[in-house]
Amino acid sequence: MPHIYSLAYLTSAPMAPPDALVLAAKLGYQAIGVRIAPAAPGGDFSPLTTDAAMLRETIRRIDDTGVAVFDVEIARLGVDFEPERFASFLDTAGRLNARAILVAGDDPDEARLTESFANFCRAAAPYGLTADLEFMPWTAVKNAKEALRIVTNANEPNGRVLVDALHAARSATTLADIACLPHDLLSYAQLCDAPAGIPTSNDELIHTARCARLLPGDGSIDLAGIVRALPDDLPLSLEIPNDEWLPKLGAEEWARRALAAAKTTVAHAARGTASA
Repeated sequence: MPHIYSLAYLTSAPMAPPDALVLAAKLGYQAIGVRIAPAAPGGDFSPLTTDAAMLRETIRRIDDTGVAVFDVEIARLGVDFEPERFASFLDTAGRLNARAILVAGDDPDEARLTESFANFCRAAAPYGLTADLEFMPWTAVKNAKEALRIVTNANEPNGRVLVDALHAARSATTLADIACLPHDLLSYAQLCDAPAGIPTSNDELIHTARCARLLPGDGSIDLAGIVRALPDDLPLSLEIPNDEWLPKLGAEEWARRALAAAKTTVAHAARGTASA
């Protein structure tokens, strides 16, 4: 079964969701991701939880284009987590008929974070949403093993682990760790490339993640290895923010190149499997 390709929010930002849906349909993506809460205070996002007109137009464009909203972001679970704070977030995700929520773990107390994650999963379940815990080396969930432990201990049927190729390459995560993730604990993965080397500071790690990712094949990440370690029908979100090339090329050309590069990477991974 072929992969579903989703146009992540950061790959076309700051394009509004209705326009991103039209662009995705034009280029051959099957889905998009939307950011309805900022990743950091003051960060960009689409105000779908408060802008009723934008939400209506987004739903209309979903119907018109046949392109789905796959994932919504970002739910950050900190030390002060309370499920009630996510009520409008979850309601909006449900109205978009999204499938997955990107979750970040910001609580260094793993036992408490696990409980918060379980509670968030239970809050998301009535909307048919999975809660996908993304490991990032600067957060409280730093690698795939930690994410798997939290999701497993939370023991909720809609709990998932999210593999982002960038974070997999820049954390204490191996291809074997990724291959060991149970397939039923994966909803989708994020694909991009990055320059060689691992930054030594969180600021540098965050800068690359939010501003300087590369198209698949333009960097040094073993993307074919990561793709082979994942289920061969797993949806792939192309999250490739780049503050230099996105403005130069424009969102349409950048998204077009992203999709072509991702398909080339997947084909290369498949050839490697066939010859193994």
